[in-house]
Amino acid sequence: MGENTYDVVIIGAGVTGAAVARELSRLKLHALVLERAEDVCSGTSKANSAIVHAGYDAMPGTMKAKMNVRGAELIRELSHTLDFPYRQNGSMILCFREEDKPKLTALYERGLANGVKEMRIISGDEARELEPALSKEVVAALLVPTGGIVCPFNLTIALAENAADNGVEFRFLTEVTDIQKDKDAYLLHVQTSGGASEIRTRYVVNASGVYADKFHNMVSEHKIHITARKGEYVLMDKEAGTLVSHTIFQLPNELGKGVLVTPTVHGNLLVGPDAVDLQDKEDTETTLPGMDDIKKRALQSVPDIPYRQMITGFAGLRAHEDGDDFILGEPEDAEGFFDAAGIESPGLSSAPAIGEYLAGLIQKKGGFQPNEQFISERKGFIEVAKLPMEERNALIRKNPKYGTIVCRCEQISEGEILDAIHRTLGATSLDGIKRRVRQGMGRCQAGFCTPRTMEILSRELGIPMEKVCKNQPGSEMIKG
Repeated sequence: MGENTYDVVIIGAGVTGAAVARELSRLKLHALVLERAEDVCSGTSKANSAIVHAGYDAMPGTMKAKMNVRGAELIRELSHTLDFPYRQNGSMILCFREEDKPKLTALYERGLANGVKEMRIISGDEARELEPALSKEVVAALLVPTGGIVCPFNLTIALAENAADNGVEFRFLTEVTDIQKDKDAYLLHVQTSGGASEIRTRYVVNASGVYADKFHNMVSEHKIHITARKGEYVLMDKEAGTLVSHTIFQLPNELGKGVLVTPTVHGNLLVGPDAVDLQDKEDTETTLPGMDDIKKRALQSVPDIPYRQMITGFAGLRAHEDGDDFILGEPEDAEGFFDAAGIESPGLSSAPAIGEYLAGLIQKKGGFQPNEQFISERKGFIEVAKLPMEERNALIRKNPKYGTIVCRCEQISEGEILDAIHRTLGATSLDGIKRRVRQGMGRCQAGFCTPRTMEILSRELGIPMEKVCKNQPGSEMIKG
């Protein structure tokens, strides 16, 4: 094929786009992922609850329900084959009033219809036996042992790395500005720092998060509309990480699953989110009223949350489509254009199943054959601080840079930072390093380690310190 001609182009390198790319890499085809940011996992996928939902919440028969249950199964499998952190810690949905118990029963029955296993309704006393920090107001709870937690960064990066190792191309800082149908192909107009160009492809996968309606509506008369729904979060230090062991939910409402309290796979405690619909699809600022609201609402579930141990707050956007379901597959009037639109919660949980589903549709339509050289496994990042002392010492003897600590809070070595930069789809920014090896994610929030990390990036990328960015170009840390 020509330099700018592909079988499949995926718009968006979030968790959904990465999952589709990884599944397509099982096939003999030429695939390209286009991402307007400088790295994978830079949009909706980077700021969410990090929950692998079991599947009890989605309405039976919906795409959300089908993809959620299958996706959760796949994440459990992928955590081993692609080597990323995952923990099946179980979920607990709390009921605070006797008159609301029928709602809990309805969730249980919905879960059964969706194929969720091992659920049971327990009393408030039983819930507190399992989670002593729960409120005395809890009268009953739905216990869902198959719920889990994951690192959204590591999941997305693992999928993307494996896709790239299997031949999928990734282009960053490349924004799609227009899509046109040209006979049996699509023409994508893209903009980069080097100027505008055109890419031709047989098939398009629209995995562009809150902008999926924009691209869908370019090619189809059957319009869709996505609202950016912002959720704010509070993250606490690892000292607070053992307050609860399950993911603690409240009964869901019309805006979602409500404020949760959960441990993270890295040992922190996370509270959030709220839900605010926005016109601005770039607004990820945190607000004092938003933080105060989620803190107050979370206390209903767990009264003694140690907010004094808060280390940061953040906000993310969910892509809520007016039809309140995932939109997957071809529009009737846009053959060859495959939507992955409206991917809000449980989108993270569903991503591997969405990838499997859309890749299956494309394989059937294009008649693509299996890739016999497909590499199914990927080795995760070395975590020096978690190695047994004997293994750690052996590693440091082999490469002393693993013994030079750069990030004190998370005990991240220079060797790990070098890994983040030089692996497949390596980091080119401070945020890229943070997502891969957690440099700067600890108590001081990069206050100590940023200068040294900038020096390493400058040296390894061969750029002046003034060109080292937090993320996108324009976010340089040192202004000339």
